[in-house]
Formats: sequence, C-alpha cells, structure tokens
Amino acid sequence: MAADGSCPRCAQPVESHTVSGRPLRGSDLRRLAADDDGEPEKAPWHFTLLVVLLVAYLGWRVVDIFL
Repeated sequence: MAADGSCPRCAQPVESHTVSGRPLRGSDLRRLAADDDGEPEKAPWHFTLLVVLLVAYLGWRVVDIFL
C-alpha cells in the first residue's frame, strides 16, 4: 500500500477495515472472536488432539534419527 493509502499497481484507494469507526487492530480481533459472555473462544478439542499427535510424531522422528 502506498503512503496515501492507495494500491501501488492500480492507484485505486484501498478500503480500510474499521470497528466502530476506528482502524482494526489485533486486540480488536480477539474481542470480536469472544463469545456472548466476553470470554475468548478456546480451540476445539480435536485441534488440541491434532497438535499433541503432531508433536508426538515429530518427537518420535527426532528420536528415530539417532537410533
């Protein structure tokens, strides 16, 4: 994006994303992803299981290198 907020290729203005008239920031994304009680959403159980299995598999691959 150019300094004036336009596309460097076609010189068209780039639409900025806003929340209540303010620029969108990372902390706003966390608040937008929160549930109705204001608590942040947790990762689903199957995603956590996938990460654990991936770490176990990669750990075994490292051990297998030295065997």
